[in-house]
Amino acid sequence: MLKLIIIISGLLTLGACHGPSEKEGSETSSASQSSILYAEKPPAIDARATESIWKKQDWKPIDQNWVGGDYTPEDFSGRYKLAWDQNYIYVLAEIIDDTLIDIHPDGLDRYWDDDCLEIFVDEDASGGNHQYNHQAFAYHISLDQRVTDMGVDSTARYFDSHLESMHRRSGNTSLWEVRMKLFDKDFREDKQNTPVRLEEGKKVGFAIAYCDNDTSQTRENFIGSEVVEGEDKNRGWIDAGIFRKYELKK
Repeated sequence: MLKLIIIISGLLTLGACHGPSEKEGSETSSASQSSILYAEKPPAIDARATESIWKKQDWKPIDQNWVGGDYTPEDFSGRYKLAWDQNYIYVLAEIIDDTLIDIHPDGLDRYWDDDCLEIFVDEDASGGNHQYNHQAFAYHISLDQRVTDMGVDSTARYFDSHLESMHRRSGNTSLWEVRMKLFDKDFREDKQNTPVRLEEGKKVGFAIAYCDNDTSQTRENFIGSEVVEGEDKNRGWIDAGIFRKYELKK
């Protein structure tokens, strides 16, 4: 009788421990989702993504509908990769969009209602409100490569010197490549600022999104990379707390 109880107990223990192996779960582990790999050779900003650093990584999705109704994969699909060196964060984004639109020739006027890539970055991953300050940045990159964010005076300004970008379109697919300097919260719009030098172990807050407009006067969807709790999901341009924290690794 005792022998039977021991056997049954052992079987129950084996059943309770059964689950995905470490190898099976490795692709979605927190480590793989929260680190940025070092680029031994800086990628060229040519929207071709031929460098080895881009081949070493899996894509991460841009699939959270922050603004707008339902959409189809043909209307929009997005994904991205990241890399770094001492001077820059590098971003590679692949965007499937069946219609591109730019109806605001003034890049400071309702730029979020045209198709554009938006990159959110918090230099020290400290979070906080950045609506009209530089605790973090929300860079809107237009189809003609102008870079816009809100200034401390609550009006839109160009920040073209903060990053370099290029995109190429083949059919409905655009490949965006971006090289971005990082500035800390003491950034001043009225003086020369020195970019932060990056090093292994540094934490950076990051999110990416796309403003999608097909035929309307206003954007039809705003799709981001991060899950945002609550009804108001359009908070990235205000709250750096929704960004994902990444660690720079070699």
